Amino acid sequence: MENSEKVIPAGKCRVIGLTGGIGTGKSTVSRYLSEKGCKIVDADKIAHELTAEGSPLLPVLAENFGQDVLCNDGTLDRKKLASIVFSDKEKKKRLDEIMHGRIRMIVEQKIEAYAGEGEKTVILDVPLLFETGMDNLCESVIVVDADEEVRIGRVVERDNTSAELVKARIRNQMSSEEKRRRADFVIDNSYGLSQLYENIDAVIKLF
Repeated sequence: MENSEKVIPAGKCRVIGLTGGIGTGKSTVSRYLSEKGCKIVDADKIAHELTAEGSPLLPVLAENFGQDVLCNDGTLDRKKLASIVFSDKEKKKRLDEIMHGRIRMIVEQKIEAYAGEGEKTVILDVPLLFETGMDNLCESVIVVDADEEVRIGRVVERDNTSAELVKARIRNQMSSEEKRRRADFVIDNSYGLSQLYENIDAVIKLF
């Protein structure tokens, strides 16, 4: 989904989007910004809360993607669901249709709550910021990127998975080139934490 028309309400807090593909280290950047005092609205956290144990969404996911996506205790098998949707574009599209509208509604509620508390700036952390059209909530966007081989190595180690599966997930996401083209700021996370933190600090000064 692509929607460049901004829908930022006048007089509300400034929203800065934060996004990046798998293995780029977006979550590390988000944590660092939080430690610096930035308020974070985390779409992944919202998605996890929406699919937590006992959620009414779990039967919907099982109906669409098979009972195998539920563990024996009824909780969501996130790795199983990921293996299904990231190998089939139609199933990935179906999952997005189920989740994205619900996530966006809660995102907007959280932004409104921060604005009501007097916050001037909020970081909106969304892996699929452009694809879901949530960039139209943002005044500007930060893209976190890294060399592809670095990204693959990180995810293989983190998830104990194969390089082939990681490459498939990367291919199913918007390209780094397109994300960079649409970004206001790019943070390169190819060279270790000390360099990353320097890069983040340089971007923060531009807020």
